[in-house]
Amino acid sequence: MLSVMHLAQLNIAHMRAPVDSPELAEFVALLEPINTIADEAPGFVWRLKESEEDPTATVVHEYGDHLLINFSVWESRETLWNYVYRSPHLGVLRRRREWFLRMAEPYIVMWWIPEGHIPSLAEGMRRLERLKADGPGPEAFTFNAFYDSSEAVSLPAAAEARK
Repeated sequence: MLSVMHLAQLNIAHMRAPVDSPELAEFVALLEPINTIADEAPGFVWRLKESEEDPTATVVHEYGDHLLINFSVWESRETLWNYVYRSPHLGVLRRRREWFLRMAEPYIVMWWIPEGHIPSLAEGMRRLERLKADGPGPEAFTFNAFYDSSEAVSLPAAAEARK
């Protein structure tokens, strides 16, 4: 029996200034409405949040003070694509250079997970490092170099997560 697979995605961005700086005030003001659109989007499953009470709180982590992390799970490539490129999120994405530094290395990674599995941030960062080191493959890929969920079902990581 094939299990249902969901698409995990992690993306990082190096902020041009601290999150509480005037330079990022407009971006921070957009967090709540854009995250609400994500949370209500068809196919949305889960998003890593720093706070249930403060919708503008960014995820606190050990990977560097100026590194912004967005980490979510979606039902499919199509549902994630529709949120990223066919919702008001696209307007914010188009302005990313105002708030974030250009990155020369991969900053977005995707991978398939069994339905019901919530990946850890450490797992997401390992997947991003794998993409940087080895290039795209069934265990770490991007929209441009996409791998179908059937290619991931038999991988050891998927089998391990199902246990």
